[in-house]
Amino acid sequence: MSIRLGNSCVNCQKYEDHFCQLHETTVGTKHTCDSFDMRAAIKDDPNCTTCSRYMSATCPNPKKAAPHMLCNHWAPQEVA
Repeated sequence: MSIRLGNSCVNCQKYEDHFCQLHETTVGTKHTCDSFDMRAAIKDDPNCTTCSRYMSATCPNPKKAAPHMLCNHWAPQEVA
């Protein structure tokens, strides 16, 4: 099974701080609409320091991990 980002409001360009700018209403992770417009980049700086595994026991390369480096096991710290 693969993991994907869903079409939820938090991934939409019209979302800002739990608020839909298009519909002018409060929204959350469970909401989406037909006007959904995916953000071009949710995280535009994937590297060791933005990885949830950095400096933890689950880091696959703890001796090599450093800022501005990236490996195949990168995991975002948070989506929003």
